[in-house]
Amino acid sequence: MFEEFMGIPAHPLLLHAAVVFVPLLALLTVGYAFVPPIRPHTRWVLGLLAVGAPVAALLTKLSGDAFLERMRAANRVTPEFLPKLEAHQEFGDITLYASIGLGVVALALVRLVPPRPAEGARPRLLTPALQVLSLVAAAVTVYYVFRTGDSGAKAVWEGQ
Repeated sequence: MFEEFMGIPAHPLLLHAAVVFVPLLALLTVGYAFVPPIRPHTRWVLGLLAVGAPVAALLTKLSGDAFLERMRAANRVTPEFLPKLEAHQEFGDITLYASIGLGVVALALVRLVPPRPAEGARPRLLTPALQVLSLVAAAVTVYYVFRTGDSGAKAVWEGQ
């Protein structure tokens, strides 16, 4: 199901959605956490990205797994090249889990941090905790998006 789209391997097509949406989710999560004036304008976008970016990462992972199996079945992966592909696959798995975690943090921000702070209200302890979580989750997620893409690009360009 995730192997081809109109005769083209689906993985190179789907990965572009993850490469765009996951870092965008990271950027908007940190922005929502630390820049209160943007909250009313970005709340729904952040909520949609919190769901859409992990779905894009999941579809990318599933299509990559299908692509690797197709290449193995066609005997187009040499034993020397397989460790590079497996490393790329592991980075992709971590990217998926990190994007899910970031999505959960983003949804918590949308749900628990008001878009407009009440006049004279002090920030609850929850807001700083979510700010720290958003920074950590965003940094980890962007790091693994980069590592996954870098290992995949090197695997493609260095060949079998």
